[in-house]
Amino acid sequence: INKKSLILRLLSKETHTRKNITMIHQLSRELIRRGSSSARTSATVSFRPAAAAAGRCFSSGGSIHWSEIPMGPPDAIIGLTEAYKEDMFEHKVNVGVGAYRSDEGAPYVLPCVREAESILMGQNLEHEYSGIAGDPDFVKLSLEFVYGTDSKPLIEKRVAAVQTLSGTGGLRVFGEFLARHGHKHIYLPNPTWGNHIPIFQNAGLEVRKYRYYDTENSDLDYDNMISDIKDVPEGSCVLFHACAHNPTGMDPTMEQWAELSQITKDRKIMVFFDCAYQGFASGNAPQDAGAIRMFIEEGHNLALVQSFSKNFGLYGQRVGALSVVTANDAEKAAVESQLKITIRPMYSNPPRHGARIVKTVLSDPRLTNDFIDQCKGMADRINDMRIKLRGTLEEVGSTHSWEHITKQIGMFAYSGLQKDQVLALRDNHHIYCTLDGRISMAGVTSKKVEYMA
Repeated sequence: INKKSLILRLLSKETHTRKNITMIHQLSRELIRRGSSSARTSATVSFRPAAAAAGRCFSSGGSIHWSEIPMGPPDAIIGLTEAYKEDMFEHKVNVGVGAYRSDEGAPYVLPCVREAESILMGQNLEHEYSGIAGDPDFVKLSLEFVYGTDSKPLIEKRVAAVQTLSGTGGLRVFGEFLARHGHKHIYLPNPTWGNHIPIFQNAGLEVRKYRYYDTENSDLDYDNMISDIKDVPEGSCVLFHACAHNPTGMDPTMEQWAELSQITKDRKIMVFFDCAYQGFASGNAPQDAGAIRMFIEEGHNLALVQSFSKNFGLYGQRVGALSVVTANDAEKAAVESQLKITIRPMYSNPPRHGARIVKTVLSDPRLTNDFIDQCKGMADRINDMRIKLRGTLEEVGSTHSWEHITKQIGMFAYSGLQKDQVLALRDNHHIYCTLDGRISMAGVTSKKVEYMA
């Protein structure tokens, strides 16, 4: 009996024991872990009668309020990590999680971050609330980091900005801000970071897509991208990945960005950049912000969300910033007031420790230089792994072209592997990546690259 049939047989029973319900849950999770989006939907539906059965089974000690709540499907990445942890194979490899690892496969804390923490510990700081907009010094330094200290909108003081709960929080705040002020939809690249879609849908926006990646040729689908952008209704909001596109790792060239800038400006499109990898992509922070700075120079009043999770390695501190370039002081004040109104009932104000770390580093020239060197070190290791992985695949006689592995940039490589190939890697070779074939190059190490190939 296959797993889906067994679930249906268990659900058809008139009475349900704890053992049956546990089995339904486990089997459904397995289907989700191995299945497509349609399988996840099917499994979610299967959970609903299971939850109802649970309510009947445990009615003597259960709740009249919660017994009908359906069990939600587990997160795909968390499920992948759990499967990896349960695998006892000595040479198993996890290239599914988007967090940097050292060449020993261990979490890495930047030395400049450690030093900043030591400095902060010696300052005997209090733990009062920050303001709704966060730490103003952190926000100022964040904007200078991405826009440049010579940025005209910064000099003219017409950039509205707030500290956010990393990039994810900034995306949600801006999504709700758009929905509150007349926008009904947002355009995202296809494919995009998986969390983009539910973030904007939950903010009340319809998610529309423009073509971005040519899977057949493992390259940017630039002609179709341009065609789709030209068809976007005037005044719409279009999201671009500033650098190191997730999941494909394939970015437009500066010449292509220039054309996109002109098209979006002509069509009065609101440009929204998601900048999660500045400095981490190429090892050169100004270069990674090149598209943003070009759009600014060409007169775009754009919006931008920044994350300091990857480049500073502050994954658990939730450090980010959201900024909107306006035309004048009055617009800045109005936009900033509305961002605060959006934030206040959502999470009230952001945490302080991670922002203090970033502020300590970026306000000190020596620590800033150390950060630049250490961030470049992470980027260089990832790029080195790209070269080694491609070279080893070619050395062992693979007839498939792996040129795209070294053309792509940033944390991820969009391998081109199909779902059945991904599952075969997982089941037969203990290599764990997401079902779309996305590989976290940060999880590839010198000791494991040959085994992976």
